Amino acid sequence: MESSAFYIFIYTSWGSLFALFTGWLLDKLLGDPSFLPHPVIAFGRLITSGEKWLNKGTHRILKGGTLAIGLVIVVYLLSYGLMKAAMILNAYLAWGVAAAAVFYCLAGTTLIKEVRMVFEALDRSLDEGRKQVARIVGRNTEELTEQEVRTAALETLAENLSDGVIAPLFWYLLLGVPGMFAYKMINTLDSMIGYRNERYRLFGRIAARMDDVANFIPARITALLMIAVSGRFVMLPLINFVRQYGSRHASPNSGYPEAALAGILNCRFGGPHHYFGELIHKPYIGSNERSLTTTDAKIAIRINHLAELLMIVCVQIIILYSFR
Repeated sequence: MESSAFYIFIYTSWGSLFALFTGWLLDKLLGDPSFLPHPVIAFGRLITSGEKWLNKGTHRILKGGTLAIGLVIVVYLLSYGLMKAAMILNAYLAWGVAAAAVFYCLAGTTLIKEVRMVFEALDRSLDEGRKQVARIVGRNTEELTEQEVRTAALETLAENLSDGVIAPLFWYLLLGVPGMFAYKMINTLDSMIGYRNERYRLFGRIAARMDDVANFIPARITALLMIAVSGRFVMLPLINFVRQYGSRHASPNSGYPEAALAGILNCRFGGPHHYFGELIHKPYIGSNERSLTTTDAKIAIRINHLAELLMIVCVQIIILYSFR
């Protein structure tokens, strides 16, 4: 009887909540420690091997799409099987596996540290700031100005809140651990082959579209969460700002959290940047071309922390309500 009761406890709302809270707490405490193996590294190796094998000759859209869809399906099925096996073996093991999955799939703490280090490096020298921001952005950083370094860091922080925190939690809520891992594979595919340059324009097209679909709702939720925790008593101007500028980004999703942060900071994001040797013109988000400061970074980091916390609370409430 006791065993049966614990089975119900661990696999219903309370089990999901404990796994979610434990994994989130581990991310807050540890971030992405280098001494632990990370699934995303394995994802990256699989993508790299597949890209080298398939990204040549004709039918590159088909080849890239087959690779992307195939890897997402494999990751979903493997993680589903892992969770089922853990449930059969031991309830504590199932809880531990789910908590570890949440820990590995959340990527908020590490990037916040990296962004803080960018601004600290800039206080020492522009060259150090360029080197530090190169760790978290895909654009060329050798010729960035101080303003461009700060802008790049804050844009990345806003975008990462969406695809590194809110989106994984959203897919955990919908599809559990398998959905969260499948999303991480989609996001890793997009970050590696989803570029619109000569090498990946065809091969990565399906991967990029998959990422667009997977992030469509989470990106907009992220913007709303950021506005909700902004401390503004009247939020309608910020909402209108996001509606005005969110859709101007080349990505159908990244512009929304970036617009939310630009509105909160009353600054301007976007502009021309070099990616893999190609000049890409990103539409401007906002119109106030003012200098960004360390104070702006502190505000942005606070917004990230609060938006993430609000999302955790919302997911917990929905899980509890769904098991009533």
